[in-house]
Amino acid sequence: MLRPLVGNERRDHRQELRVDILGMSSLHTRPMSGGDYRPYEVRLRVAGRSSDRQKAALIGEERVLTGPEPGITRDAIAVDWAWRGRPIRLFDTAGMRRRARIDERLEQLSVADTLRAIRFAETVVLVVDALQPLERQDLTIADLVAEEGRAIVLALNKWDAVTDRDAALRRLRDRLETSLPQLQGIAHVPVSGLRGTGLENLMKAVFAADAVWNKRVSTGALNRWLNVIQERHPPPLAGGRRLRLRYITQVNTRPPTFALFASKPGELPESYRRYLVNTLRRDFELPGTPVRMMLRKGDNPYARD
Repeated sequence: MLRPLVGNERRDHRQELRVDILGMSSLHTRPMSGGDYRPYEVRLRVAGRSSDRQKAALIGEERVLTGPEPGITRDAIAVDWAWRGRPIRLFDTAGMRRRARIDERLEQLSVADTLRAIRFAETVVLVVDALQPLERQDLTIADLVAEEGRAIVLALNKWDAVTDRDAALRRLRDRLETSLPQLQGIAHVPVSGLRGTGLENLMKAVFAADAVWNKRVSTGALNRWLNVIQERHPPPLAGGRRLRLRYITQVNTRPPTFALFASKPGELPESYRRYLVNTLRRDFELPGTPVRMMLRKGDNPYARD
């Protein structure tokens, strides 16, 4: 059970704080629910501009990595816990600050540690302020997550303070569409670190994002899809001749990665490649995770002579 934080629970951020585990034993002893989650460990990272106390309330653990002495680094710390029987390894670091404020060795090390933690993680929960969602620093972190090929879920913190919630969600969806097109369909879950609400839906979204990140699509289904796509929206001309998309296969997961064989891959416009990625994401239900598509020259490499 999560303990909500009350308004007067403030401490000097310059003082070193001890780790305060909240409800950890109950998390480990909860029986597995009726879901079909696989039992492998999920590597999770909580990131964002929110304070450590707000993020701690969301995950059931309080952690502030600061100290008064100069030169103290804020190392990434891995915490093993569980949610309804599902093992999770949580990577926690100090938050990233705006570049203008990274003027000391301590803060430079903190940002580098955050980047390492993103690379260690598999799914990243980006905690944003629901009153000011997806500001520049939020988008910077989201871009880093996408570049590293990690799954991502947005936690809309301070949801209890939002008055017009429908309008807030509309603004957020518009912002996502224009600023994070490479992560179409990303899950966004209202939460409140102050009141300790929304964790159930947040963790469901985390496991759903992990499942998409690990998803594999059969080669037969992909090539049937490719034939339909070319009939519906043919590739452009190159040198007066139509480009031919000959074969597609999934070469990797985590994130889903595809190889597309074409007659002249170097002539395929970036706009058409984005069209293929977005349509593939929609048709095969791959929301909110980076989808990579590599272009290669040649025919079907598995076709028999």
